[in-house]
Amino acid sequence: MDRAQEIGLFRWKIVGEASDVSLSARERGRLVRALAEREHLDPDGRWVRVTRNTLDRWIRAYREGGFDALVPAPRRAANRMPERLELAVALRREQPARTAAQIHRIIVEAEGAAPSARTIQRHLKAAGLPCRGSAVARALGRFEAEHRNELWTGDALHGPLIEGRRTFLFCFLDDHSRLLVGYRWAAREDVLNASRALRAGMTARGLPKAVYVDNGSPFVSGQLLRACAVLGIRLIHSTPGRPEGRGKIERVFRTVREQVLL
Repeated sequence: MDRAQEIGLFRWKIVGEASDVSLSARERGRLVRALAEREHLDPDGRWVRVTRNTLDRWIRAYREGGFDALVPAPRRAANRMPERLELAVALRREQPARTAAQIHRIIVEAEGAAPSARTIQRHLKAAGLPCRGSAVARALGRFEAEHRNELWTGDALHGPLIEGRRTFLFCFLDDHSRLLVGYRWAAREDVLNASRALRAGMTARGLPKAVYVDNGSPFVSGQLLRACAVLGIRLIHSTPGRPEGRGKIERVFRTVREQVLL
């Protein structure tokens, strides 16, 4: 992911929620005021405030032109360290229970390189983000979506060997209806096949508001993050070793093992 795409993602992370067309003018105004009062870590590693005028401009651009309208003209970045530390902050904020080592691995998977776990830990501490229990994961453990397409859960099942090669079943489940909205059998456990299963679901059932996945390599790719940003979908990662919110799709996989993979 190049510098321009990183800036576009930074802007989208700030205004994505405020760009929701279902918000009333009062709700949007209240949200934008809160965003303007908050500090945000920019791609250069600086804590900055964004004015209401700028936020309104980004919201208009996103609503008129989608994610691409938030991406500035690309330019080569000489030093990717601040950008990756900004990503580390975003990952810790998304899941407060993530350790520096886990964040390091996710960034390596997505970017090909990352600051050391110790550097990440120091940066997160300086940013006021110590590791703590995952409130998001706990909430998802008790959560049930109220509407169709509010939340999809995705995962990959290791299937049988065929001609000596491992197979994988990628699935996406609608949390509200328990409907298997998209799936794909594949010979490789990678982001391409995960994206194909997700695309099949969106073609058949429409766009979800959020997708909840684990930290396996197919789901931490920058390619998947950008695709979700372009489509206005929130991508949520679970905390490694904590299964909250994944019981429904695990039951689907158990049925597949017991009734299909005989």
